[in-house]
Amino acid sequence: MNIFGKVIDLHEKRIFDAELKIADGKIVTIERSLRKSQQYILSGLIDSHVHVESSMMVPSNFAHAAVQHGTVAAVADPHEIANVLGIEGVDFMISDAEKVPMKFYFGAPSCVPATNFETSGAVIGSNEIEGLLKRKDIWFLSEVMNFPGVINEERSVIKIIEAAHKSGKRIDGHAPGLTGKDLEKYCEKGISTDHESVNIEEAREKIERGMKIMIREGSAARNLEELHMLFEEFPEKLMLCCDDIHPEMLQKGHIDKIVRDLLGRGYDLFDVLRAASVNTVEHYSLDVGTLRPDQPADFIVIDNPKDFNILETWIDGKKIYDRGKVSFETGKPIPVNRFNSSMISPEELVVKNSGRAVRVIKANDGELVTYKEEVAWTNMPELTASVSRDILKIVVKDRYNDGPPSVAFISGFSLNHGAFASSVAHDSHNIVAVGTNDEDISNAINIIVQTRGGLSCCNKGEQLVVPLSIAGIMTDVPCGTIAAEYKKLSDKVRDMGSQLKAPFMTLSFMSLLVIPHLKLGDRGLFDVDCFEFVDLFV
Repeated sequence: MNIFGKVIDLHEKRIFDAELKIADGKIVTIERSLRKSQQYILSGLIDSHVHVESSMMVPSNFAHAAVQHGTVAAVADPHEIANVLGIEGVDFMISDAEKVPMKFYFGAPSCVPATNFETSGAVIGSNEIEGLLKRKDIWFLSEVMNFPGVINEERSVIKIIEAAHKSGKRIDGHAPGLTGKDLEKYCEKGISTDHESVNIEEAREKIERGMKIMIREGSAARNLEELHMLFEEFPEKLMLCCDDIHPEMLQKGHIDKIVRDLLGRGYDLFDVLRAASVNTVEHYSLDVGTLRPDQPADFIVIDNPKDFNILETWIDGKKIYDRGKVSFETGKPIPVNRFNSSMISPEELVVKNSGRAVRVIKANDGELVTYKEEVAWTNMPELTASVSRDILKIVVKDRYNDGPPSVAFISGFSLNHGAFASSVAHDSHNIVAVGTNDEDISNAINIIVQTRGGLSCCNKGEQLVVPLSIAGIMTDVPCGTIAAEYKKLSDKVRDMGSQLKAPFMTLSFMSLLVIPHLKLGDRGLFDVDCFEFVDLFV
């Protein structure tokens, strides 16, 4: 099989008309051609860090959507489903991914649970991690989120890192805001990447300490605007990722969208495309072809570098996407889940007024980091949401052991009425809800209990739900279907007053106890800076 086009050679940094000869899934030769072509051939795009579960799709359906944007591979952390189902969840992801030609490279989840301060559906300890890392279908140690454990030399965390070094596999990092001596300790353990840099100064320091930086554009967290200037200084140290991406965003673009943005800012074509492909292949030693003879024929065809429209996607010498049509089908997976929660009543959400100021979580659109506020209420027997001050109730309900709900207050969601809830709640995936009144909050939670996982909103008896039958975090329907359902639900939340770009995605991170500064877990309000529980009242 022969393919003609203008080859964008990322190794020699040149563009030339060429003929590719392909046989047995590999590129046999790349020879210069006198035949002039209008299309360009280049290395396929790679997502260097993604939680496929955040798309609310199983890997096979994720792949069906992603290949349309030129994605040939993804470095995937199955951390989300592992917190629900343990190694059974990791095996589910690998098995489903094997149904499709897109290449998935799964890691061993290093933090299941992310901390010992929350209730998860499973625990993966150092012995299980060591076993996973011996497997050929596990490529790296997934992001080490418990950075305080690394810094403080917690034996359980260090044993996991030692197992990764013993296996000879890479270790991914997760260190938002970490600098100075603490960052030095973290990097000394051989942790090689980070996708959580808050600003460019922090990213520079991490690079100078030997880390690779993943520039992220996801549905809730986006740092391209803050970090893009790194391409002027350290292009060889950069990779591109989406981390967490919801289906309606994936429909519109994936890594190709980040590439277009960077090229539109005037950055060097070869630097940007290497960050979108070659840098990731070399860092993780992936068996993805980078447009060289004797390598797998993994490449894409575009119209031109300026518009960067994906015309074709090739993986292992097969054209799997061609101008709007995907060549492979996806099957229906057998649902797996772990859900044990009874419904709650509004009375369980009542907060008695102590007369003291209240610690309030402050959320900002587009950020996973939250902030701390102290707010005083008027002299009333019970504390309720204050819509006029944009202070709402937030509730987290243990879904594994049917524990009592944990209640606190949050600003930044700007609801005028109603409530919405989700069993997609990083990282343990308990039920999290935000709302203006106890009745709607409890109803929104109870809808999810009845469906054994999903997303919901409730407003004065009006209810809307998107069931997630697989682990309470994914569905088996294709991208277009879940994207439409999710958009309808998100639009309803916006009708209730929220101005957040991705309200459900933002909500899902409000119980993540390893992202500063103040979060709510199923066991109570948690100060990430002190890494300890704090009382609701100051």
